[in-house]
Amino acid sequence: MADEHTQAPRPSHSGPPREGRFGGGAGGGGPRRGKRQYFRKKKVCRFCVDKVDFIDYKKADMLQSFVQDRGKIMPRRMTGTCSKHQRWLGVAIKRARNIALLPFATEL
Repeated sequence: MADEHTQAPRPSHSGPPREGRFGGGAGGGGPRRGKRQYFRKKKVCRFCVDKVDFIDYKKADMLQSFVQDRGKIMPRRMTGTCSKHQRWLGVAIKRARNIALLPFATEL
């Protein structure tokens, strides 16, 4: 009767070792078959490269490249602008809109 309630320890997995997500398999943790590695180039801040200390709201042609065609300000992840210059950029675009150098929105 006592033998019925005791169970033998079960193995944690069955089958041959596989290459998994965490690199634990035969082959040394190489890339999975059929998957290509994609490395995105790190975007750098245009203003940091040029060492800009003030973003001028009167340069509408330069600011236009940071505004979408619908009138929205483009986010940092798309432009690569650093957080400090993105804040300055937002202020400059809003000032340019207020004096009608940039449109608030386009017509639908």
